[in-house]
Amino acid sequence: MSRFESSKFVRDNTVMNQECLIEACQKLNWKFKVNSDEFFITDIGIKKSFEGEFALKVKGNQVTYNTYYLGNAKEYVAKLQGLYNELNVEYSKTMIIAEFKRKGFALKSNDKFVPNETERFSFYMVGRSKDKNELEPIGQIKFTILEDGTIVSDSNYLPEDVNKLAHEAMKTITSVPFISCYCTTSLCFA
Repeated sequence: MSRFESSKFVRDNTVMNQECLIEACQKLNWKFKVNSDEFFITDIGIKKSFEGEFALKVKGNQVTYNTYYLGNAKEYVAKLQGLYNELNVEYSKTMIIAEFKRKGFALKSNDKFVPNETERFSFYMVGRSKDKNELEPIGQIKFTILEDGTIVSDSNYLPEDVNKLAHEAMKTITSVPFISCYCTTSLCFA
């Protein structure tokens, strides 16, 4: 059975990737603490005491800043958001490559791709069918990572067993709390 699919795995805007938040704070040399579902940034490197309070707080996707001690903290929110988005894009790319390699796929570069404001990375994951009767044993899936970490996948013909492995890899990826999926196109031909 032939399969042609295009899917979009959208970053869930109600949740921020805590791993990327932690890495962003570390790169900015900001101190933080995590308390259940809240992420507190307690020192943003401005040599100012917050008297035990937070400078910035992240809960879900809401960033709150301490106006009493900071006044206008929008520049700090913008710094965090910019670095967070960069890290989230890299995280999405790394996660796809790792999960697909676990399923036996190989990475192939997209030499024609030129990054822009919207699309940051593009590459292929290539799988080979183990079915000896398969006439087209090699299938590839093109991935494009958008500026917010959204994953767009597109494939032409995929052998049945390669398609199954691709779905298993994507199931693992979409089990991550900040990625949700909706399939824009899925066509199957017998």
